[in-house]
Amino acid sequence: MVEIQRLAAQAVGEVRAGRSLGEVLPALVTRQPRLTARERAAIQDLAYGTLRFLARLEAILGALLDNPLSDAAIRHLLLVALYQLAYGKSAHYAVVDHAVAGCARVRRAAAKGLVNAVLRNFLRRRETLLARVDRDEAARYSYPRWWIDKLKREYPETFRAILEAGNTHPPLTLRVNRRAIAREGYRALLAARGIGASVSGESALTLATPLPIERIPGFSEGLVSVQDAAAQLAAPLLEVRDGMRVLDACAAPGGKTAHILELAAVELTALDSDATRLERVRANLARLKLDARIGCGDARGCDWWDGRPYDRILADVPCSASGVVRRHPDIKWLRRESDIAQFAATQRAMLEALWQLLVGGGKLLYATCSVFGEENRQQVAQFVERHRDARLLDLSGFEAHKERPTGQLLPDEQHDGFFYALLQKR
Repeated sequence: MVEIQRLAAQAVGEVRAGRSLGEVLPALVTRQPRLTARERAAIQDLAYGTLRFLARLEAILGALLDNPLSDAAIRHLLLVALYQLAYGKSAHYAVVDHAVAGCARVRRAAAKGLVNAVLRNFLRRRETLLARVDRDEAARYSYPRWWIDKLKREYPETFRAILEAGNTHPPLTLRVNRRAIAREGYRALLAARGIGASVSGESALTLATPLPIERIPGFSEGLVSVQDAAAQLAAPLLEVRDGMRVLDACAAPGGKTAHILELAAVELTALDSDATRLERVRANLARLKLDARIGCGDARGCDWWDGRPYDRILADVPCSASGVVRRHPDIKWLRRESDIAQFAATQRAMLEALWQLLVGGGKLLYATCSVFGEENRQQVAQFVERHRDARLLDLSGFEAHKERPTGQLLPDEQHDGFFYALLQKR
């Protein structure tokens, strides 16, 4: 446990220094080949949990210290230990003992007394401290102040629910490859293995208890993929039919690309600007026994294009990812308010370029995993205003999800936050 705490604290520290958790954790694990699968999972859980509630934990730590703590290694070790004491199930004495022992591991043996005193003081004053720090919204919800204020303005009635949903554990939803097996057939397969699942979409089953990929029946054989229920709406909304020429403009890691190919026999181009991430697209298609033309290029230009227009284009554009923070809690601390305008500019450039590649009568599905209006409703409204040949279509069947008719899905216990708008070229 000492090593698990230390490595989780190191991961938190690297995120606070500006690196994404998706980069940090694999690198840490690679440098520690003796870790078991259970230990790797424990490090991930601690790092994710600490970052999920980071602002609250930092407020607690600040209330427990007489003076600011300049030693970053000890600070991050204390934050992880406080997360365990406030939210975890480990015995409190063990958490404290391991944190004290961890001081030697980070070459800070002189800090043992401080670490012991801070953690035991938290246990003695826990309820009083929590009530005190929770008077501040940024600490109570554990988000940057600008993020909370932004959601308040855009969603005055539901901002609390959005913030709270972002601090929950996400559901694990599977997309059944209906070219290989029927949804109910796969559900029966799960039941035979004692795995509970509920229907959450045409091809979607949400597991009652999340499982590691290696324990999901038929995953390696291509029977299913892991994909959030909201993300699974993209391919059906695109309304593809056999023989169409289709572009997935920001394809990596390939979930939506594969879903389109599972629904219809189309000529599909999977485009992404990141050659490394395109390897994941290739791997996903190979596992599912599907085929697409894979190209590396920037969707803001057309130097990669072969000159033939597309019947359908999926533009799942880069965004703030504000709708998926429960899956990526580091996003809350890596994003800046000024980033939203930069994302919006990129989205606008992509929409302008991709629109030129669409055949007359063709459809473009604009998608983000954001809940911020500049990237979603405002972006689409401004595009339609600029383009007289663009018509905003109703999203067929979207009302079944009990969401706003604009196509904005807010994160809840069933799915992540997502936005869709379907545009047709006149």
